[in-house]
Amino acid sequence: ELIDTTTTTLSKGFSSRQVSELAQTGIGVAGVNNLALIAPNVSSSGGVGVGVGGSVGGQRPRNNNFMVDGVDNNDKSVTGPQTYISPEEVAEFTLVQNQFSAEFGRSNGGQFITVTKTGGNDYHGSFYGGLRNRKLNALDNLQILAGVVRESNVPGTNRQFRSDYVRAGANFSGPLHLPRFGEGGESIHSGKDKLFFFASYERLHLGNAASAGGITTPTTAGFAIINSIPGLSATNRGIFNTFVPVASANDAGFITIQGIQVPIGGVSFPAPNFEKQNHVLTNVDWNQSAATQHRFRFSMTNFAGINTAANLPIFFAPVPNKQRLFSYTLLHNFRSNLINETRLAFRRSEQSFPVGDFSFPGLDVFPNINLADLALNIGPDGNTPQSGIENNYQVVNNLTYLRGNHAFKVGGDFRNIISPQRFVQRERGAYDYLSTEQFLIDRSPDDLAERNVGGNTYYGNQRILYAFIQDDWRVRPNLTLNLGLGYSYQEVPLGAKFQAANSLASVPGLISFAAPKTQTKNFAPKVGFAYSPDYTEGLMGRLFGSGGKTSIRAGFSMGYDYIFDNLYILSNPPQAQQTIDVDAAANLPNFLANGGISPIPQAGLTDPATARAVTGSHIPDQEVPYALTYTGSIQRQFGENSSLELRYLGTRGIHLLTQNRVNRQVKVGNGLSGLPTFFARPSQSALDALPLTLNQINARSSFVPRYFNAGFTSNLVDFLSNGNSTYHGASAAFNKRLSKGFQMTAAYTWSHLIDDTTAEVFSTVLSPRRVEDFQNLRAERADSALDRRHRLVVSSLYDLPFFKSQTGFAGAVLGGWNIAGTLSFESGQKATVRSGNDANLNGDSA
Repeated sequence: ELIDTTTTTLSKGFSSRQVSELAQTGIGVAGVNNLALIAPNVSSSGGVGVGVGGSVGGQRPRNNNFMVDGVDNNDKSVTGPQTYISPEEVAEFTLVQNQFSAEFGRSNGGQFITVTKTGGNDYHGSFYGGLRNRKLNALDNLQILAGVVRESNVPGTNRQFRSDYVRAGANFSGPLHLPRFGEGGESIHSGKDKLFFFASYERLHLGNAASAGGITTPTTAGFAIINSIPGLSATNRGIFNTFVPVASANDAGFITIQGIQVPIGGVSFPAPNFEKQNHVLTNVDWNQSAATQHRFRFSMTNFAGINTAANLPIFFAPVPNKQRLFSYTLLHNFRSNLINETRLAFRRSEQSFPVGDFSFPGLDVFPNINLADLALNIGPDGNTPQSGIENNYQVVNNLTYLRGNHAFKVGGDFRNIISPQRFVQRERGAYDYLSTEQFLIDRSPDDLAERNVGGNTYYGNQRILYAFIQDDWRVRPNLTLNLGLGYSYQEVPLGAKFQAANSLASVPGLISFAAPKTQTKNFAPKVGFAYSPDYTEGLMGRLFGSGGKTSIRAGFSMGYDYIFDNLYILSNPPQAQQTIDVDAAANLPNFLANGGISPIPQAGLTDPATARAVTGSHIPDQEVPYALTYTGSIQRQFGENSSLELRYLGTRGIHLLTQNRVNRQVKVGNGLSGLPTFFARPSQSALDALPLTLNQINARSSFVPRYFNAGFTSNLVDFLSNGNSTYHGASAAFNKRLSKGFQMTAAYTWSHLIDDTTAEVFSTVLSPRRVEDFQNLRAERADSALDRRHRLVVSSLYDLPFFKSQTGFAGAVLGGWNIAGTLSFESGQKATVRSGNDANLNGDSA
């Protein structure tokens, strides 16, 4: 429909054809869901690095919900869709934004609803394929700046790296005929009008090579100098020589080692990345009678790829991934005004991220060595090893009852999830050096030295319940009230409850390490109206038209987000996992030669003082993030095929998750004076005149007294629900449905998103995951990393008229072509400039 005259739901629908011809897909789950970026009030997530589907109405990209054929398709560990669906398998894709029915209980951003195809009375099949490679791809702006060219063998240039992508598959559908057993009658049961199937197979293959950006290394002469410098660690120098590539030219200046300048240069090397994916989907539909219908759905995806997150290709590792999804839906009409819908589903996911076989002499495992002056990390992906399994059992039941002018709908969605996972942050040790010299002389890291030890399996086992009641009340033929109430219950996962093992570290009145309590009163009201003016003449007639040509809508709603496992798994108590830090100012000799940070956790946690000293994390009682949404819009249809919508959308994010070190405070700032910044070397008299010295500042404590006095002398990390966001967006959207071979949508959005924190974990270098001052969150309130002040997107599909009606070979080959595409313009992302130093001396340089 061009306009919605009965609900306040903000939605954007895409037909099967739009999905297959507009969705840009790669290996993975984002492709179809990225169609959401065509809708108004949706912006890209940019460099935030987490979530799928973009930022919808100013909500974080993690705050989106994904459904396939009415059942859950969310990854509970890191959010985002879990099961892949090919564009060729989609009958309809719909994005529902921010303001929606109480039926949707999970998330406040976008509801990404995918419906897969089914068969019919006629047999139908198709083969398809797509190809992209560097011979077809244009150079982007970064490649041009780096001197990359499309041609080979051009002196002084680098040829565009390999980039091959192939997607091919086939599907077949129709009536399903079954054999008849027994004597007499026909030998088969005809499936016409009763039993249908749709089957699909698809293979995707990706092979490309890219270069890690910003890396510098010594030249041949530089390596020779390093190998001639006395007093360096033979082991560390050997690791450096073995894994660090040689720069071809001295075009990046020098680093200094033991007072000797070492020439360095930028390096460019291919980083191979190979991925393949096999995907199967089978749907069966049985119309038992006019009142009863059965829907069976099964999909299977096997993925094999390479983890390319490491800086150096030698540390790349294989990544296997398997997904299975089965669902059964029963639709039954008890009578014409009473309809019941029951869904049963099971989804299983298996993922693994291994490390590879590498050794570092003298250490139990190969750590991550980060050299800031070279912008180089030596070691595997810092987040490996990790693995996870998710078994998701789901039961949904919705009942619709029509009475008079009311359409009542009530239902519930229960999920039981069993999910063993293993992820220990910095399990192999993260050693960050400000200078390569510090590493080569084997002193302790002067930026960060941290390791989590003793990690065990985390169990994300959890029960979830969403329930709702909705009444769409048609007060008048052209006025409908939408009234709803939702309920959200998400049990604190089993693994998080293990915090109770550290209960002896509790301090009454300060902090409790009991099993976190689950919220049980999360109700979410929703209210709105849709009014369609009916004027046939005069000025009002020209403005609004007759009934059904204009819709004026407004609404208010509240909804709850989902707390994903990745935050809980980082917060194990010391009885399961301990975080060990070495002071960046310690400058300890023979750091790695002595084993670095030991993998053995501290034992004997039998008294409160010892337990508090090694406690590095805390999980508070559950406080689920929620959002308030308020919206107003007017839709106007023009002619038979076009419409325009003017919309205001506002949201408030409340109790958003933030990463904190609750027991640390600044030594400089927040009312505490510090030393001035000099842009030229000051005179001795200027230094002598300063009212404060560095020694006096260092004498201040970076620990909050009440925590320090209680014995918490390690960083105490807490994911608090204390963040806030405010979004205001105004949009204009034009829609022309397919007519005369042409279809188009265009949307412009002006918006402003303000928050006090965006990233909960280290997913981006553009925005810090932790605030500057843990005791003053208010000072962080500013334009969000997700703020995109302007966004314009135009999408169209045009059927070429040539040979359309031609029959035979010419019509088959030359007819039926179309041109489809999407063009978007968006304001750039803001980034936080950081020094990499602990400038306010609160023990945190991140």
